[in-house]
Amino acid sequence: MEASHFLRSRSFAASLPHQRHMHAHHKLRRSTIVAVLSTPADIINIEADKSSIRPADGAAERKSIYSDNWFDKLAIDHLSHNVQASSGLRNSKSGFESLVEAASAASRNFNPEKQREIVVQALQNAFPRPILSLIKALLPESKFAREYFAVFTTIFFAWLVGPCEVRESEFNGSKEKNVVHIPKCRFLEETNCVGMCINMCKMPSQSFIKDTLGMPVNMVPNFDDMSCQMIFGEEPPELLNDPALKQPCFKLCKVKQRHSNCSN
Repeated sequence: MEASHFLRSRSFAASLPHQRHMHAHHKLRRSTIVAVLSTPADIINIEADKSSIRPADGAAERKSIYSDNWFDKLAIDHLSHNVQASSGLRNSKSGFESLVEAASAASRNFNPEKQREIVVQALQNAFPRPILSLIKALLPESKFAREYFAVFTTIFFAWLVGPCEVRESEFNGSKEKNVVHIPKCRFLEETNCVGMCINMCKMPSQSFIKDTLGMPVNMVPNFDDMSCQMIFGEEPPELLNDPALKQPCFKLCKVKQRHSNCSN
């Protein structure tokens, strides 16, 4: 029955006037062309609008969304509790929000030097000392160690800084995969503060990795696009000469009401 109905339908369609068939075909082609022409214009407008917004200052910038797994949540809570214990400032939040609040509270209540001390102490308490000593003994600075630290960071610390990748650089005249590129730092995006990036992440992390693990590292944040480079094996500049400390803070800084330049 369905087959006969299909045949009748085809017969009916074939009996239609040829002009009417061509008219319908022409309408279909015209509609398709209009749709195709309208889409690229919309895309161009969206991209142009996005390019004119500075990530930290543009309220319309879409915020990154993270889906933390069980390991990520465990690591975030562990570090947050250690920062709270080191600062003596507790909060009742959970997840990454708790870590950001712990760092923000320390930034509001202590000067930059004390902030760095709090983070270094929190990191030292977060990792068992025998493991840190073993890593330092087994991985003296070398090409293998520098590349190992880079890979290790991308695998086990994406929960803190966001997705990242290993990149190659020239080190002592040869190519090495000793750089971690962070396209958009999760911590900087959440805090939206240059000072917290410098005092609660960059400076204490550089000190901790060098003093505890024996590996020099230079963290180079880009405050225009919130990216960052971690260059293992490279000594960071002296505190007074570090370009990061000369950057003004963002317009939407959450702690800017306390000081005009959060990094000082």
